[in-house]
Parts: sequence; C-alpha cells; structure tokens
Amino acid sequence: MPKRVLIILAHPRKNSLCAALAAAYRRGAVAAGAELGELLLPDMQFDPLVRTPRPEDQPLEDDLKAAQEAILWAEHLVLVYPTWWGTYPAQLKGFIDRVFVSGFAFRYRQDSPWWDRLLAGRSGHIITTMDAPPLYDRLVNRWPGINGLRRAVLHFCGVKPVRVTAFGAVRGSSQARRDEWIRRVEGLGRRLR
Repeated sequence: MPKRVLIILAHPRKNSLCAALAAAYRRGAVAAGAELGELLLPDMQFDPLVRTPRPEDQPLEDDLKAAQEAILWAEHLVLVYPTWWGTYPAQLKGFIDRVFVSGFAFRYRQDSPWWDRLLAGRSGHIITTMDAPPLYDRLVNRWPGINGLRRAVLHFCGVKPVRVTAFGAVRGSSQARRDEWIRRVEGLGRRLR
C-alpha cells in the first residue's frame, strides 16, 4: 500500500466540487496513515507554454521544480480535475507539458524507438467530475481526456496502475448526491485507491 501520496488539484477554483473531493481524499489518506503532499495548480506560478524547441530545454520556474521533487517523492499520484470539453483544463495540460519532460518522466533510447519510463514504481488515481453522465462519456466519447492522461502520459512515464473515478452529471446534481460522492472519495483515500 502506498504511503507517500501526492494530490494534484487541477481546478481553477479552490471552492469547487473538485477541491472538496481532493480534501476528502486527503482526509481518508491521512486516516490511513499516509504521508501527504499537495500541488494546487491554481496557486502555482508558471508559464504553461513550451517556448523552446525541446520542452526539457525550457528553464523551470520554482513551482515546477518543486512539483518535480514532489512527484519523485510520491508513491501514489492522485489527479483531481473537472472534465471540460471531453478533457482536462488547460492549466493541467500546460503543467503536464512543462513537468513531464524527457529526462525527468521518461527518456528516449538512442537509436531506438523505445524509451525508459522514469516514473515507474508509482501508482495513480484520476478523480474527475463532468456534466455528462460518466457512462455516456465512456461509451460515446470513449473517455478522451481520461485515456489521454492515463495512457499517453502516466502509463507512458511508468505510472501503473492508474485507477479512474468519474462523477457526473454534476450539473443539476443535488447537494445530497455531491455529499455522497465526497464520502465515497474519502473512502477511496482510506483504502488508498
């Protein structure tokens, strides 16, 4: 069971349902005896755009250096974000582009189509909210944001397994329903799943 957990909150508003879900996971994980780290993307100062020919050549801001250190420290990564337009918010995309670079998260092998997964040995959990019912997003849209993040980013860098918990439809949901989701996520934190 992972003991060092890093929660990455990627909702631009700190009073959001995603923030409440991240806090619930934190409570559960602390109750389970985990050490906790947190990255609150809305509080971080960094340029989300890659401005150099190779992303790894762009100097990292202090917040991104600290983020890389936190990711290396963690055994379990929990990403909490809203699904907007089938994927994740722009700030999370910019964070990924700047942080999960060659030499840190992966390394291509010279004269080979293969690469080394430098974040291997970590597990992950994606927790997302959406206005569509999750089953609709999964069956009709085929989970573009979730699959992109899970497969093309986390698995590519060696983070496996990556569990997914999706909540929706948020729009029109009752407070009782949202409270139920929050309790469920606290339970996931207690079981570190």
